Amino acid sequence: MSLAFPFRIDARGRSAEVFGDDHIRDMIEQVLFTVPGERVNRPDFGCGLLQLTFAPNNDALSAAVQMTVQGALQQWLGELIEVEAVTVQCDDATLNVTVQYITRMDRDRQLARYAKELA
Repeated sequence: MSLAFPFRIDARGRSAEVFGDDHIRDMIEQVLFTVPGERVNRPDFGCGLLQLTFAPNNDALSAAVQMTVQGALQQWLGELIEVEAVTVQCDDATLNVTVQYITRMDRDRQLARYAKELA
């Protein structure tokens, strides 16, 4: 059992909780959308994905973003997941990220999709 991300209150009036795969998805989201330097006690946490959204869209940037995201996920969540593929697309004012991974505990293949409004 872990606290839900983003933090919220559940129907019982308590801190919302998540379990298993939902917790892993929450942790992936935190790594993806946390800017390095944002966390006080972990200044290198995150991958800086949001900082790259307004850079020119080309193949080189796309490859760099994919490697940066995959490296950050391996660094911070490598004990829990094995990253197979990362896809990052920017559509108008929305950043779409798809992460395909295998959970190390039960070897289940998972696909997580995240969308972040940029405006």
